[in-house]
Amino acid sequence: MSTAYAPVPDRPIRWGLLAAGDIAHAMARTVARVGGGEVVAVAARDADRARAFAAEHGIPRAFGSYAELCADPEVDVVYISSTHPHHAAQALDCLDAGKHVLVEKPLALTVRDTERVLDRARARGLFAMEAMWTRCLPVVRELTARVAGGDIGRLRSFSAAFTVPFGYDEKHRLFDLENGGGALMDIGIYPVTLAHLLAGHPTDVQVLGTTVPTGADDQVAVQWHSDSGVLVQVVCDSQSHGGSRTVLRGTRGWIEVHGPVNDPESFTVHRTGEDEEHVTGERRGFEHEVEEVHRCLREGLVESALVPHEDTVAIMTVLESIRRELGVRYPQEQEPLRT
Repeated sequence: MSTAYAPVPDRPIRWGLLAAGDIAHAMARTVARVGGGEVVAVAARDADRARAFAAEHGIPRAFGSYAELCADPEVDVVYISSTHPHHAAQALDCLDAGKHVLVEKPLALTVRDTERVLDRARARGLFAMEAMWTRCLPVVRELTARVAGGDIGRLRSFSAAFTVPFGYDEKHRLFDLENGGGALMDIGIYPVTLAHLLAGHPTDVQVLGTTVPTGADDQVAVQWHSDSGVLVQVVCDSQSHGGSRTVLRGTRGWIEVHGPVNDPESFTVHRTGEDEEHVTGERRGFEHEVEEVHRCLREGLVESALVPHEDTVAIMTVLESIRRELGVRYPQEQEPLRT
């Protein structure tokens, strides 16, 4: 990883929050719990909302425009948690203002915009990371090491399901294409990311799915063969119950991952002729992600080894390919997708 800017010295990392929704509240509480950082500013399109947010969390500055946040000389890194279609433009504005960025997933709606943001960060020598917090979790890091180390032999297949029953409401963000809606980009991104991390990039992709009257996808089933020969099967659904189940099968055994695919609690390793091994790890939500951002800024890195730029782009190519197969197109996209 390259060092392109002066590492942040031994002082608190100063965060700015761009947008003041529920996830921004969660991030403000997280930074307050993690040593080495502090939220110094928050911005919302409504100045009163920003001031109320700041008062609730003890944040010294509140702005009624995102431009004011970008111009704040006391902010080191901006956490962008607006809705999906705005991520890329806002990240570019922050980078052009000299700010490091942590951008909520998905980092952008398209491969093109994802590459624009990450290319701009590298060109300006600034840190940028998609807020794919799952990859920073100790249990996921241990799972990755176990699979790579051959704990269950050669990985042959990966399957995961992630269902969250929202119930159809055309005004809800999840079903609004103008607002980046769709089960795939909101919840399916988690099992796709985990599959890509553990099994590898697709050589071919097969897709089934359904859409709601707004044109957003509400159920998607994907399978692919990876470049390392692993069969991947992933399901996401924004209207059904059933929880999450993730299973990895290898030539010497299998692993069952317990808990939600975006926040696993533990995993159990099963090997032929051996006792089961149950593996747990710290589970502190966004704290692991924030600690990783702090580490990178103190070392002067432009990207994290846990959420590298190359993987963020590669996973977006998978998501965009899936959407092409489904015929789901965002109004912001410049060219129609091929179905």
